[in-house]
Amino acid sequence: MDESNTFGAWLERQLQRQGVTQSQLAVALEVSRAAVSAWVNDRAMPRADKLRAIEQYLELEPGATTALGEPEPGNVEIRWYHRRAHADGGREFGNAAAFAFDSDLEILAREATQNSLDERHLQDRPVRVQYTLHELTGDHLSSFLEALQWEELEAHYDAAARQPQKVGRVLAAGLRSLRETGRLLLLRIDDYNASGLTGSEYEDGRFAAVVRRQLDSHKEVGGRAGGSYGLGKATLWATSRLGLVLMNSTLSNPHEGRTERRLIGRLDLPWREVEGVPYAGPAWLGEPDPAPDYKGVSRSWWADEETTRRLHLNRESAEPGTSFLIVGAHDAGDDAERDVLSLADMHAKLVNALADNFWAAMTSGKSERAWLQASVMALRNGTVVVPEERVEPHTRRPSETRALKAYLDGETVDVLTAGDQVALAKVPLYVPALRNEGIKAGKGMLHEAVLLVTPAANGESEYNRLVCMRGNRMTVQTRRPREIPLGTDPFQAVLLAGYATGRDGDDVRCAEAFLRTSEPPEHDRWDRTEELSAVYARGALSRLSEFRVEMDAAVRRIVGRKESRSHVGPAAVRERLQLGATGGRRRGDSPPTIRSLVASVDESGAWHIRAELKVPQRDDPWLLTPVAKFDVRSGGRPVLAWSELLPGENCYVESGMLRIEAGARSAFFSGVTDPGSHPVRAELARLVIDLQTARGAAA
Repeated sequence: MDESNTFGAWLERQLQRQGVTQSQLAVALEVSRAAVSAWVNDRAMPRADKLRAIEQYLELEPGATTALGEPEPGNVEIRWYHRRAHADGGREFGNAAAFAFDSDLEILAREATQNSLDERHLQDRPVRVQYTLHELTGDHLSSFLEALQWEELEAHYDAAARQPQKVGRVLAAGLRSLRETGRLLLLRIDDYNASGLTGSEYEDGRFAAVVRRQLDSHKEVGGRAGGSYGLGKATLWATSRLGLVLMNSTLSNPHEGRTERRLIGRLDLPWREVEGVPYAGPAWLGEPDPAPDYKGVSRSWWADEETTRRLHLNRESAEPGTSFLIVGAHDAGDDAERDVLSLADMHAKLVNALADNFWAAMTSGKSERAWLQASVMALRNGTVVVPEERVEPHTRRPSETRALKAYLDGETVDVLTAGDQVALAKVPLYVPALRNEGIKAGKGMLHEAVLLVTPAANGESEYNRLVCMRGNRMTVQTRRPREIPLGTDPFQAVLLAGYATGRDGDDVRCAEAFLRTSEPPEHDRWDRTEELSAVYARGALSRLSEFRVEMDAAVRRIVGRKESRSHVGPAAVRERLQLGATGGRRRGDSPPTIRSLVASVDESGAWHIRAELKVPQRDDPWLLTPVAKFDVRSGGRPVLAWSELLPGENCYVESGMLRIEAGARSAFFSGVTDPGSHPVRAELARLVIDLQTARGAAA
């Protein structure tokens, strides 16, 4: 039931719109104040004569009290509401959530499409996502800016652009591009067969989670959601050089008796001062709210078709879903000046991102429809520049698509004997107990993930890869299985875990939750997270490491071991030969380096570090020894002992050394130093981390 369209809710809206109190209505109708309160709270209904009296007093159309009629769309005042600065003097110079991701079209496509998949409405049909790049110039630009009430916004933009922080510099660049080039790029993301922004303006629901709140991942999909942090929506605003996104939603559940053209705009600016008045940051475009608790705040409004068209938010059908319009869209690596080529490049980047991340969700079987359809097109002033291109998974990822289709159709084999076959193996994942459940015996609940392996198609430039996914079949990570025998025929592998298997049950539900908890905000690997340590019993990270080991072992069992024809002999002999390498490294190989390092000192005086490594790609593993030292002004640096050295993604710990998987481009590890090995307290020295290539370990 649409609680926003009961008689009581309807009557309260009409009173607020006309500025009439319940007491005034009671006097006019010659009833008690308690009677009107009972009507508003749906505890009672007025008699027929009182319904007619309400229509006459509020000057409503006859029958409005039974039809619960609302003002015609478009017959409302629309304006910008800017939130005033905090009374305590606090200031925010940007939305911190937007800094969790780069302003990159590939990341936008991944996060926005994942959110659309999570909100699929009818489960027997795919959600359709359309990306439209639209460059405006001349009269088309002027008409859009007028509908946007740009003149009212310019003073706020100019004030915000003067801020020296990063957000201010981005805004200044966006304004300069708009004014100097007379061009503005819009990027609209339309989804169909999605839930739409349903729910109240301010209370819990999809609308409030996206429009009013930060870090609210409001998903109603029974634990199947790909996202979990509530950060993905921030990529919409991060992709806008002007910090502005407009929304038009067709609702799957009515709100205030309506479903079509629920519009709202949100602007994210830093703290600023305009004409002596300080403002906190965000602003909203909408209808002034008449409710006493939100007096003057801009709420969503039911727009007419002309307003929707002028704001470039018109949708192609009444199918539920949402259109997000990113105003001033840009890519971090793209030029401010955009011509036909740059539009084509951005079009291609979106297509590639959708194919790489969602090919599995776009794959169908004989009896199972695809979960997603996606397309991209580019316009200039309403004229097509790059025609709409539907992303076809079988042309962009032929081998992996063949593997998944064979699984969906029940056509897998145990052993590969032909080039078009798909082998299936089960990979065990033990899900540890939750901390609040107490310590339980054993390794945890067993979930059997599905591994699919198939020969790589001719012409595929990248192969011998393992693509891992869960939930809605978005690619979480792509990794190279370790210790693949030399001479192995090129292959592609796919791992389905959790709900990606197409199964249901307690083990599936638990595996899905466990893997989702192990993902960082980027949802690009299964690794240690703060939530994982807080939610699951000790040993959770070990279960993930064991899962990776089992994946690799299952791949090796399928692709088989072939005798090497290399003249240097078996691997056991090769590892004892330097083969002209210096310091355990082959000539021409550059060693892995530390890309980023996060370190802190705990109460015991131990250093805690987490390092991300940049790894040159090669066909053999790397063996490295991470060495912790204190920096000193003269003499040798004292070496510290590790009390704990833990592997992360793409690496393993063997006898105090890190073994990085063959073909990996990055790796992660963490460690804790032993305070007993510190010559001085940690607070009195700087920490240095050296990576030493293991001698004799060209591997």
